[in-house]
Amino acid sequence: MNPNNLKYSKNHEWIGLEVNKEKTYIGITHFAQKELGDIIYLDIDETVVGTKIQEGKVFGTIEAVKTVSDLFMPVSGKILEINKVLFSKPEHINKNPYEKGWILQIKILDTKEYDRLMSFEEYKKYIGK
Repeated sequence: MNPNNLKYSKNHEWIGLEVNKEKTYIGITHFAQKELGDIIYLDIDETVVGTKIQEGKVFGTIEAVKTVSDLFMPVSGKILEINKVLFSKPEHINKNPYEKGWILQIKILDTKEYDRLMSFEEYKKYIGK
């Protein structure tokens, strides 16, 4: 995934939209993983698969050496899949947050929420880059 083609939340999650505008992937941004430092643990309850979570709600936590941070849904969606590889190899988020480091695959429930998210250029301004 190309970071230029993704959308971004104020909570530093990225989201990409596939051609059919239904299924998409969610992860944390390069900026977020850099700020967190070495990621050592991802905590997402596997029972969330198949459930609907509203925009802005917490879906899990991510733990780095120095801190724990909540993970927020950038849009309302039905959870289709968790990247279970991250449970044993959370370092994928540090090494490649936009490819191997994706966290969830979801079905978007409201594309208007997606449309309101920041573009790459807007996100860069938001983080002061």
